Amino acid sequence: MNQVHAAGERDMDRPAPSNLSTSTVYLTRQLPRITWYAGQHAAMNWLARRAQQENGESQRHRPRTTAPIPDRGRLYEDMAALLRQDLANVEAGIYPLPADHDGSWAAKLYRSYLFFQDLPAIHRRRETGAHSEVLTEETRGKRPRYYLQNFHFQTGGWMTDDSAQRYDTQVEVLFNGTANAIRRQALPPLHEVFAGRDQRQLSLLDVGCGTGRFLDCAKQAWPRLPCIGIDMSEAYIREARRHLRQWGWLKLVVANGEAIPVPNSSQDAVASVFVFHELPPKVRRVVFREFARVLKPGGRLVIVDSLQRGDRPDYDGLLELFPQNFHEPYYAGYLEEDFREIARECGLSHARDVTAFVSKVMVFDKPHEDGVQ
Repeated sequence: MNQVHAAGERDMDRPAPSNLSTSTVYLTRQLPRITWYAGQHAAMNWLARRAQQENGESQRHRPRTTAPIPDRGRLYEDMAALLRQDLANVEAGIYPLPADHDGSWAAKLYRSYLFFQDLPAIHRRRETGAHSEVLTEETRGKRPRYYLQNFHFQTGGWMTDDSAQRYDTQVEVLFNGTANAIRRQALPPLHEVFAGRDQRQLSLLDVGCGTGRFLDCAKQAWPRLPCIGIDMSEAYIREARRHLRQWGWLKLVVANGEAIPVPNSSQDAVASVFVFHELPPKVRRVVFREFARVLKPGGRLVIVDSLQRGDRPDYDGLLELFPQNFHEPYYAGYLEEDFREIARECGLSHARDVTAFVSKVMVFDKPHEDGVQ
């Protein structure tokens, strides 16, 4: 039976594993996973090239950039740096050896089948510019207009069960198997504010929780931490409930981050992962104000999202190419967004940014009522 601990406390009855044994277990879990998804990434690129050859010269404007693009060696170096940091966080006791909960081989193969099955339709939309198939008479008015698009050119946008089952494979393939490791980099800044406190008396809100992968990471670190996940997609919330069914102290709600259904000053921490690059500029500001409203004084906001221009200058070309290859209508604006200024306007202070491979972790705090940080 699991013992209950305050956040940040170590089980003193169980000796901590040596660094060698920890790193061995970590690598035996992560390297096959990266190989699995990186192999699918290579297969996806090969299929895309073959489709272009078979269909002849496209009328679509070809992706182009004059900014630097990292070569494969640099990408692998930065993936390795991310994994080293992930392992260092485990060895420091910030979170346990991660379990990615990808499911059985049958489940992984089925999700990969769904992913590859959708590639021809994605290619068709990319070549023709079709990206609003989600907007129908049935869906019109049920969600904000900006939400009813075929983001990534995928079938169903965010609105279908098949999309929810494809999503995690799609993201892990895009990131060569490092998406969960990137998500876990939101845990150290949360650990800083949770450490030494009874996790049962704290609260974490995940806005845009999707299929629940970040909440799974958080629950592995703090199993008795009360958590709320909200997302606008009923299908993704259903998938999150399935993925998170082993955890208690958890509530999942279909809701909009522009009107978060929790009281003022009720949350010790708010997290949002891979959401802001898909929001229009005005909506980003509305959602940020909601974050500031629901955070307790002294609370912490952690955002994980794409790198922005200049974060790693030799990645700027890769960032420019991304919205040319995937339907990401608000991404170019995201690259230039000043989140420190948005936070300041909402009464939050910027603590730091930390890069994590092709993503970064942005940390903000809500001042205490007496103005002390």
